[in-house]
Amino acid sequence: MANVKYRKLGEEDTKDPQTRDDEEERERTLSGNSQKPYSWCNMALKVTTVLVALVIIGAVIIPYVVPAPLHAQCTINWEFPSLNCSGVSNKLVGQIKKWTTDDNCPGGAGEKCLYTLKSVTATELQATHETPVKHYVDDLTFNFMPNGKMCDVKGFSTSETWYAVLDSGTNYCNLHNLITGSGLNETTGFVEKTSDDVCTQYSSADCEKY
Repeated sequence: MANVKYRKLGEEDTKDPQTRDDEEERERTLSGNSQKPYSWCNMALKVTTVLVALVIIGAVIIPYVVPAPLHAQCTINWEFPSLNCSGVSNKLVGQIKKWTTDDNCPGGAGEKCLYTLKSVTATELQATHETPVKHYVDDLTFNFMPNGKMCDVKGFSTSETWYAVLDSGTNYCNLHNLITGSGLNETTGFVEKTSDDVCTQYSSADCEKY
């Protein structure tokens, strides 16, 4: 409700017209400003609602439109018919230790460096990989599954950066580079299985660069 001023009966208004106009203008301005916070709150609420709706829609629709993980990551399955799991694990550990420093990435060339071994057991190996230029960190896991005298291995790499969606195939290369660096890909009967459905940008990965 607008502010209204009343004068006592018989009271004369001694203010000149210009002064009265100025005061009325100030009151209208103050009245309008008092409503602005509510307008900004309403706008912020609407924007937040729209953003949440877009995220929900994206989470539901994108998996059906784009066959790829929603987060930058990669899953690979390997078969090693000529090696037991202890032999596979030892080669991976040895390669990680060779690539612990950035000596193998002079001037940031390639990313076959900055691996860190976190833990290793008979059934699982955990490590991290840091990119030498932008220093993004990815978490790596290898699960060893004995299959008679052979060994099946499941590898998983995922970006620690929560908002990462695309990675130029980095998570694939995190795993693949250790396999090729250690020579495991040259063992008899070696098989590697993955796809764009479970490995971000696998088809376009360049592991000499990443």
